[in-house]
Amino acid sequence: MLPKSRAKQPRTTPQERAAAHGLRVEEVGPIDAQRLVAFLWQIAGRPAAAAPDWKRARPLLIALDNYAVHPGQTVTAVRPLLAAANVHLLYLARYCPEQSDIEPVWNDVKQHQLPIRSFERVADLKAAVDEALARKAQQLRQTHDNSTNSQRPAA
Repeated sequence: MLPKSRAKQPRTTPQERAAAHGLRVEEVGPIDAQRLVAFLWQIAGRPAAAAPDWKRARPLLIALDNYAVHPGQTVTAVRPLLAAANVHLLYLARYCPEQSDIEPVWNDVKQHQLPIRSFERVADLKAAVDEALARKAQQLRQTHDNSTNSQRPAA
């Protein structure tokens, strides 16, 4: 008799993984360089049908940490195109989370905005995180608006 196969189960398709977790297909899969580059163009505001010489009216500076994909070959290759479009990448020093303004925001979201931490479905976790981030964004906007208004001279 032959030993039982120790091979892993066949991989599921992105469609199957999405359906199993209640997500859309574009919401599953690794955060790879191609996905990062698409995200950078998205936050830059570049339309899908933009001309090759598309350029932002105002410069945009995006701070990245050193997650393996961020300084990789694919992102390095697209940096000149981003720079020509007025989008600039800034890499934070390695192992210095205190340099990242997002760290206190993530900490507050995890500790105060996300009271429930266990979910049966990934879609439910995603919805809870989306809601927590929306609440935090609203708080940050309110704080910014309040500080801006308090700095304006009275009429």
